[in-house]
Amino acid sequence: MLIVLLILGVALAAFLYLRTVNIPVLEPKGVIAEKERQLIFIALGLSALVVIPVFTLLFVFAWRYRAANTKAKYSPNLAGSRVAETIWWLIPSAIILVLSVVTWNSSHALDPYKPLVSNVKPLTIQVVALDWKWLFVYPDQHIATVNFVQFPQNTPVDFKITSDAVMNSFWVPALGGQIYAMPGMSTQLHLMADQTGNFSGMSANISGKGFSGMVFTAKASTESDFNTWVKSVKKSPNNLTQSAYDALAQPSENNQLTFYASAQNNLYDTIVLKYMTPMQSAPGPNNNSGAPMMAMPAMQGMNMRNMVMQ
Repeated sequence: MLIVLLILGVALAAFLYLRTVNIPVLEPKGVIAEKERQLIFIALGLSALVVIPVFTLLFVFAWRYRAANTKAKYSPNLAGSRVAETIWWLIPSAIILVLSVVTWNSSHALDPYKPLVSNVKPLTIQVVALDWKWLFVYPDQHIATVNFVQFPQNTPVDFKITSDAVMNSFWVPALGGQIYAMPGMSTQLHLMADQTGNFSGMSANISGKGFSGMVFTAKASTESDFNTWVKSVKKSPNNLTQSAYDALAQPSENNQLTFYASAQNNLYDTIVLKYMTPMQSAPGPNNNSGAPMMAMPAMQGMNMRNMVMQ
Protein backbone atom coordinates (compact mmCIF):
# COMPACT_ATOMS: atom_id res chain seq x y z
CA MET A 1 0.00 0.00 0.00
CA LEU A 2 2.86 2.35 0.81
CA ILE A 3 4.40 1.75 -2.62
CA VAL A 4 1.11 2.48 -4.38
CA LEU A 5 0.71 5.73 -2.46
CA LEU A 6 4.29 6.70 -3.34
CA ILE A 7 3.70 6.10 -7.06
CA LEU A 8 0.43 8.03 -6.99
CA GLY A 9 2.14 10.89 -5.16
CA VAL A 10 4.90 11.12 -7.77
CA ALA A 11 2.36 10.98 -10.59
CA LEU A 12 0.27 13.74 -8.96
CA ALA A 13 3.35 15.95 -8.44
CA ALA A 14 4.37 15.49 -12.07
CA PHE A 15 0.85 16.30 -13.26
CA LEU A 16 0.67 19.50 -11.19
CA TYR A 17 4.11 20.56 -12.39
CA LEU A 18 3.21 20.09 -16.05
CA ARG A 19 -0.01 22.05 -15.51
CA THR A 20 1.81 25.10 -14.18
CA VAL A 21 4.89 25.15 -16.43
CA ASN A 22 4.88 26.17 -20.09
CA ILE A 23 6.69 23.49 -22.10
CA PRO A 24 6.45 24.44 -25.81
CA VAL A 25 7.08 20.93 -27.15
CA LEU A 26 4.05 19.74 -25.17
CA GLU A 27 1.90 22.68 -26.33
CA PRO A 28 2.37 22.56 -30.11
CA LYS A 29 1.25 25.42 -32.34
CA GLY A 30 1.96 23.74 -35.67
CA VAL A 31 1.27 20.55 -37.59
CA ILE A 32 4.82 19.21 -37.29
CA ALA A 33 5.07 19.95 -33.58
CA GLU A 34 1.72 18.20 -33.01
CA LYS A 35 2.97 15.01 -34.65
CA GLU A 36 6.23 15.21 -32.71
CA ARG A 37 4.29 15.49 -29.45
CA GLN A 38 2.41 12.34 -30.38
CA LEU A 39 5.76 10.59 -30.83
CA ILE A 40 6.88 11.76 -27.39
CA PHE A 41 3.72 10.36 -25.79
CA ILE A 42 4.01 7.06 -27.67
CA ALA A 43 7.65 6.60 -26.64
CA LEU A 44 6.82 7.63 -23.06
CA GLY A 45 3.91 5.20 -22.87
CA LEU A 46 5.93 2.29 -24.22
CA SER A 47 8.82 3.08 -21.89
CA ALA A 48 6.43 3.18 -18.95
CA LEU A 49 5.54 -0.47 -19.64
CA VAL A 50 9.06 -1.35 -18.54
CA VAL A 51 10.02 1.46 -16.18
CA ILE A 52 6.97 1.32 -13.91
CA PRO A 53 7.07 -2.48 -13.27
CA VAL A 54 10.86 -2.41 -12.74
CA PHE A 55 10.77 0.34 -10.13
CA THR A 56 7.68 -1.16 -8.52
CA LEU A 57 9.41 -4.51 -8.17
CA LEU A 58 12.50 -2.74 -6.83
CA PHE A 59 10.54 -1.38 -3.87
CA VAL A 60 8.57 -4.62 -3.46
CA PHE A 61 11.70 -6.76 -3.29
CA ALA A 62 13.47 -4.30 -0.99
CA TRP A 63 10.52 -4.37 1.41
CA ARG A 64 9.70 -8.07 1.21
CA TYR A 65 13.27 -9.34 1.59
CA ARG A 66 14.40 -6.88 4.23
CA ALA A 67 16.44 -8.32 7.08
CA ALA A 68 13.63 -7.87 9.61
CA ASN A 69 11.15 -9.98 7.62
CA THR A 70 11.69 -13.52 8.89
CA LYS A 71 8.73 -14.86 6.87
CA ALA A 72 10.38 -14.25 3.50
CA LYS A 73 11.45 -17.44 1.73
CA TYR A 74 15.23 -17.77 1.43
CA SER A 75 16.27 -19.60 -1.77
CA PRO A 76 20.04 -19.30 -2.24
CA ASN A 77 20.15 -22.10 -4.83
CA LEU A 78 17.54 -20.61 -7.17
CA ALA A 79 19.25 -20.65 -10.59
CA GLY A 80 16.55 -19.18 -12.81
CA SER A 81 12.97 -19.20 -13.95
CA ARG A 82 11.78 -19.79 -17.49
CA VAL A 83 8.60 -17.86 -16.87
CA ALA A 84 10.40 -14.83 -15.44
CA GLU A 85 13.12 -14.83 -18.13
CA THR A 86 10.51 -15.16 -20.87
CA ILE A 87 8.66 -12.14 -19.49
CA TRP A 88 11.67 -9.86 -19.15
CA TRP A 89 12.95 -10.76 -22.60
CA LEU A 90 9.65 -10.88 -24.49
CA ILE A 91 8.15 -7.58 -23.31
CA PRO A 92 11.24 -5.38 -24.01
CA SER A 93 11.69 -7.07 -27.39
CA ALA A 94 8.08 -6.33 -28.30
CA ILE A 95 8.50 -2.71 -27.22
CA ILE A 96 11.67 -2.33 -29.30
CA LEU A 97 9.85 -3.81 -32.31
CA VAL A 98 6.97 -1.36 -31.97
CA LEU A 99 9.38 1.57 -31.51
CA SER A 100 11.28 0.47 -34.62
CA VAL A 101 8.13 0.58 -36.73
CA VAL A 102 7.11 3.95 -35.27
CA THR A 103 10.60 5.36 -35.82
CA TRP A 104 10.73 4.16 -39.43
CA ASN A 105 7.33 5.61 -40.31
CA SER A 106 7.86 8.91 -38.50
CA SER A 107 11.34 9.40 -39.96
CA HIS A 108 9.84 9.42 -43.44
CA ALA A 109 6.63 11.26 -42.54
CA LEU A 110 8.47 14.01 -40.65
CA ASP A 111 11.45 14.34 -42.96
CA PRO A 112 12.40 18.05 -42.59
CA TYR A 113 13.32 18.18 -46.29
CA LYS A 114 9.83 16.97 -47.27
CA PRO A 115 7.51 19.82 -48.36
CA LEU A 116 4.26 20.07 -46.43
CA VAL A 117 1.04 19.26 -48.23
CA SER A 118 -1.02 22.43 -48.62
CA ASN A 119 -3.04 24.37 -51.15
CA VAL A 120 -1.19 27.53 -50.09
CA LYS A 121 2.02 28.54 -51.83
CA PRO A 122 5.03 28.03 -49.51
CA LEU A 123 6.95 31.00 -48.16
CA THR A 124 10.72 30.75 -48.50
CA ILE A 125 12.85 32.19 -45.70
CA GLN A 126 16.65 31.97 -45.69
CA VAL A 127 18.24 31.70 -42.25
CA VAL A 128 21.86 32.54 -41.41
CA ALA A 129 23.31 31.79 -37.97
CA LEU A 130 25.81 34.44 -36.90
CA ASP A 131 27.72 35.20 -33.68
CA TRP A 132 25.34 35.60 -31.79
CA LYS A 133 22.20 36.44 -33.70
CA TRP A 134 19.90 35.13 -36.41
CA LEU A 135 19.56 36.74 -39.83
CA PHE A 136 16.38 36.06 -41.82
CA VAL A 137 16.28 36.89 -45.53
CA TYR A 138 13.03 36.90 -47.54
CA PRO A 139 14.20 36.38 -51.15
CA ASP A 140 10.73 36.90 -52.67
CA GLN A 141 9.86 39.93 -50.57
CA HIS A 142 13.42 41.35 -50.83
CA ILE A 143 13.61 42.21 -47.13
CA ALA A 144 15.66 40.95 -44.18
CA THR A 145 15.40 40.94 -40.39
CA VAL A 146 17.55 40.16 -37.38
CA ASN A 147 16.19 38.08 -34.47
CA PHE A 148 12.61 38.31 -35.76
CA VAL A 149 10.76 36.26 -38.34
CA GLN A 150 7.12 36.58 -39.37
CA PHE A 151 4.97 34.39 -41.60
CA PRO A 152 1.26 33.82 -42.29
CA GLN A 153 -0.78 31.27 -40.38
CA ASN A 154 -1.53 27.98 -42.19
CA THR A 155 1.16 28.74 -44.77
CA PRO A 156 4.01 26.25 -45.30
CA VAL A 157 7.36 27.87 -44.55
CA ASP A 158 10.45 26.55 -46.29
CA PHE A 159 13.41 27.47 -44.10
CA LYS A 160 16.79 27.22 -45.83
CA ILE A 161 19.45 27.30 -43.13
CA THR A 162 23.19 27.89 -43.05
CA SER A 163 25.83 29.45 -40.81
CA ASP A 164 28.45 32.14 -41.32
CA ALA A 165 30.08 31.36 -38.00
CA VAL A 166 30.49 28.18 -36.00
CA MET A 167 28.08 25.27 -36.25
CA ASN A 168 24.70 26.11 -34.72
CA SER A 169 21.16 24.77 -34.43
CA PHE A 170 17.87 26.42 -35.43
CA TRP A 171 14.85 25.63 -33.26
CA VAL A 172 11.30 26.91 -32.73
CA PRO A 173 10.02 24.40 -30.11
CA ALA A 174 6.33 25.25 -30.54
CA LEU A 175 6.46 24.63 -34.30
CA GLY A 176 8.81 21.68 -34.80
CA GLY A 177 12.15 20.00 -34.33
CA GLN A 178 15.55 21.61 -34.62
CA ILE A 179 18.03 21.31 -37.45
CA TYR A 180 21.72 22.16 -37.66
CA ALA A 181 23.13 25.26 -39.34
CA MET A 182 26.63 24.68 -40.73
CA PRO A 183 29.02 26.87 -42.71
CA GLY A 184 29.37 25.87 -46.34
CA MET A 185 26.17 23.82 -46.26
CA SER A 186 22.47 24.49 -46.65
CA THR A 187 20.00 22.47 -44.62
CA GLN A 188 16.24 22.68 -44.86
CA LEU A 189 13.23 22.66 -42.55
CA HIS A 190 9.54 22.83 -43.40
CA LEU A 191 7.19 24.15 -40.73
CA MET A 192 3.66 25.53 -40.58
CA ALA A 193 1.83 27.30 -37.74
CA ASP A 194 -1.84 26.40 -37.34
CA GLN A 195 -2.62 29.43 -35.16
CA THR A 196 -1.44 32.98 -34.74
CA GLY A 197 0.91 34.04 -31.96
CA ASN A 198 4.47 34.82 -30.95
CA PHE A 199 6.70 31.79 -30.46
CA SER A 200 10.16 31.64 -28.94
CA GLY A 201 13.02 30.60 -31.18
CA MET A 202 16.54 29.81 -30.07
CA SER A 203 19.87 28.22 -30.71
CA ALA A 204 19.96 24.61 -29.54
CA ASN A 205 23.72 24.29 -29.88
CA ILE A 206 26.23 26.01 -27.57
CA SER A 207 28.26 28.34 -29.78
CA GLY A 208 30.25 30.62 -27.50
CA LYS A 209 29.85 33.23 -24.80
CA GLY A 210 26.88 34.91 -26.49
CA PHE A 211 24.92 31.67 -26.88
CA SER A 212 22.40 32.42 -24.13
CA GLY A 213 21.28 35.59 -25.87
CA MET A 214 20.94 33.99 -29.29
CA VAL A 215 17.15 34.00 -29.29
CA PHE A 216 14.53 35.28 -31.70
CA THR A 217 10.78 35.70 -32.03
CA ALA A 218 8.79 33.73 -34.60
CA LYS A 219 5.43 35.38 -35.24
CA ALA A 220 2.54 33.72 -37.04
CA SER A 221 -0.07 36.21 -38.25
CA THR A 222 -2.93 36.48 -40.68
CA GLU A 223 -2.12 36.89 -44.37
CA SER A 224 -3.21 40.52 -44.36
CA ASP A 225 -1.14 41.32 -41.27
CA PHE A 226 1.88 39.69 -42.87
CA ASN A 227 1.51 41.78 -46.03
CA THR A 228 1.13 44.91 -43.93
CA TRP A 229 4.24 44.01 -41.97
CA VAL A 230 6.26 43.48 -45.18
CA LYS A 231 5.22 46.94 -46.40
CA SER A 232 6.28 48.48 -43.09
CA VAL A 233 9.70 46.77 -43.24
CA LYS A 234 10.21 48.15 -46.75
CA LYS A 235 10.02 51.63 -45.22
CA SER A 236 13.00 50.96 -42.95
CA PRO A 237 16.03 53.22 -43.53
CA ASN A 238 18.34 50.20 -43.31
CA ASN A 239 19.55 48.26 -46.36
CA LEU A 240 21.45 44.99 -46.14
CA THR A 241 24.29 45.71 -48.54
CA GLN A 242 27.48 43.66 -48.52
CA SER A 243 29.22 46.20 -46.30
CA ALA A 244 26.23 46.26 -43.93
CA TYR A 245 26.28 42.48 -43.79
CA ASP A 246 30.03 42.40 -43.07
CA ALA A 247 29.43 44.69 -40.10
CA LEU A 248 26.47 42.60 -38.94
CA ALA A 249 28.49 39.38 -39.12
CA GLN A 250 30.92 40.61 -36.47
CA PRO A 251 30.42 38.96 -33.05
CA SER A 252 27.91 40.79 -30.85
CA GLU A 253 25.67 39.80 -27.95
CA ASN A 254 22.03 40.42 -27.05
CA ASN A 255 21.24 42.01 -30.38
CA GLN A 256 18.10 44.11 -30.83
CA LEU A 257 15.51 43.50 -33.54
CA THR A 258 16.65 45.01 -36.83
CA PHE A 259 14.76 45.37 -40.12
CA TYR A 260 16.19 45.91 -43.60
CA ALA A 261 14.12 47.40 -46.43
CA SER A 262 16.22 45.51 -48.96
CA ALA A 263 18.78 42.73 -49.06
CA GLN A 264 21.61 42.16 -51.49
CA ASN A 265 20.68 39.73 -54.24
CA ASN A 266 21.93 36.16 -53.76
CA LEU A 267 23.32 37.03 -50.32
CA TYR A 268 22.43 33.59 -48.94
CA ASP A 269 24.12 31.74 -51.81
CA THR A 270 27.19 33.95 -51.43
CA ILE A 271 27.44 33.05 -47.74
CA VAL A 272 27.17 29.33 -48.45
CA LEU A 273 29.62 29.33 -51.34
CA LYS A 274 32.30 31.39 -49.58
CA TYR A 275 33.37 28.23 -47.72
CA MET A 276 33.51 26.05 -50.81
CA THR A 277 36.96 27.25 -51.90
CA PRO A 278 39.82 24.88 -50.93
CA MET A 279 41.95 26.03 -48.00
CA GLN A 280 39.36 28.62 -46.93
CA SER A 281 40.02 29.99 -43.46
CA ALA A 282 37.98 28.39 -40.71
CA PRO A 283 34.58 30.15 -40.29
CA GLY A 284 33.81 32.73 -37.69
CA PRO A 285 35.68 35.74 -36.33
CA ASN A 286 36.40 33.73 -33.19
CA ASN A 287 39.07 31.74 -35.01
CA ASN A 288 42.11 33.74 -33.96
CA SER A 289 44.53 31.04 -34.98
CA GLY A 290 43.84 31.54 -38.68
CA ALA A 291 44.07 27.77 -39.12
CA PRO A 292 42.98 26.72 -42.61
CA MET A 293 40.25 24.21 -43.29
CA MET A 294 39.68 22.17 -46.43
CA ALA A 295 36.20 22.85 -47.76
CA MET A 296 34.83 20.06 -49.92
CA PRO A 297 32.59 21.08 -52.84
CA ALA A 298 30.80 17.74 -52.66
CA MET A 299 29.44 18.76 -49.26
CA GLN A 300 27.16 21.35 -50.88
CA GLY A 301 24.83 18.62 -52.09
CA MET A 302 25.28 16.29 -49.16
CA ASN A 303 22.10 14.84 -47.71
CA MET A 304 21.97 16.19 -44.17
CA ARG A 305 19.11 14.04 -42.92
CA ASN A 306 21.44 12.14 -40.60
CA MET A 307 22.34 15.45 -38.95
CA VAL A 308 18.75 16.35 -38.20
CA MET A 309 17.11 16.04 -34.78
CA GLN A 310 13.52 16.21 -35.81
